[in-house]
Amino acid sequence: MKLAGLKSIESAHEDSVWAATWVPATDDRPALLLTGSLDETVKLWRADELDLVRTNTGHSLGVAAVAAHPSGIIAASSSLDSFVRVFDVDTNATIAVLEAPPSEVWGMQFEPKGTILAVAGGSSASVKLWDTASWRLVSTLSIPRPEAPKPSDKTSSKKFVLSVAWSPNGKRLACGSMDGTICVFDVERSKLLHQLEGHNMPVRSLVFSPVDPRVLFSGSDDGHVNMHDAEGKTLLGSMSGHTSWVLSVDASPDGGAIATGSSDRTVRLWDLKMRAAIQTMSNHNDQVWSVAFRPPGGTGVRTGRLASVSDDKSVSLYDYS
Repeated sequence: MKLAGLKSIESAHEDSVWAATWVPATDDRPALLLTGSLDETVKLWRADELDLVRTNTGHSLGVAAVAAHPSGIIAASSSLDSFVRVFDVDTNATIAVLEAPPSEVWGMQFEPKGTILAVAGGSSASVKLWDTASWRLVSTLSIPRPEAPKPSDKTSSKKFVLSVAWSPNGKRLACGSMDGTICVFDVERSKLLHQLEGHNMPVRSLVFSPVDPRVLFSGSDDGHVNMHDAEGKTLLGSMSGHTSWVLSVDASPDGGAIATGSSDRTVRLWDLKMRAAIQTMSNHNDQVWSVAFRPPGGTGVRTGRLASVSDDKSVSLYDYS
């Protein structure tokens, strides 16, 4: 398995690019890359040429997170303005605007069947679940505070939720917090199952294995990428190699590798059998906020793709084979 650089767009946005995801292919078009930036815009790019399809405006502050519905028809962008905008991918028509006070949204993901949008609620210490048919808030999963906080110490006892990930079967939802803990919920029962330990600094990114719904990967400011058994509550392994914060982690569709982006300005590819980094890409010259593998599907798609975005305003595309 290896990565080969295909193309980079240097000034893809006018400011730092913090978010990237792939919009799955539909019957009418191939998969598109969706990027969100501090320049307040969301952009859609063709998968192989990195040709710009469209620029979406509609936020009044920088875009912190993007998510795509599994149908490929709708997507969502969240901004530091505390709003989540849900839009039609092909027309940019606004479908819903979700308010997310009292704090900005740092991560969100559609449930694998597409019925729920999970939104990591920052300082609200919760994950909010929105029904994608009615766009009503259907559940709030609260993160428990640490044991026995001092009565006067109201702020530091709260959890700040940064990241969220669904298991492939949609039964579990994991969320990562500023204090390094990861909570795993049984979504149907709105019940906290357990907390996963292993990081002591913010967990900015989470992804479940696409081939084993028990296995959860986490990236943290402590520089480590951890593998957890999300059901059995055990740490399966910890991988190191980045020299600074791990800002993003994603799993390859074949389940054999993960990619990470870091504030050390690199993208790394990790072989999960070896549990080690096997390749480092150094084409960005500032921290890499997001890495995303293209999902399988679409006509004529035989090859893997990975995208990365950075504070250097650029978007890069790699072949994964």
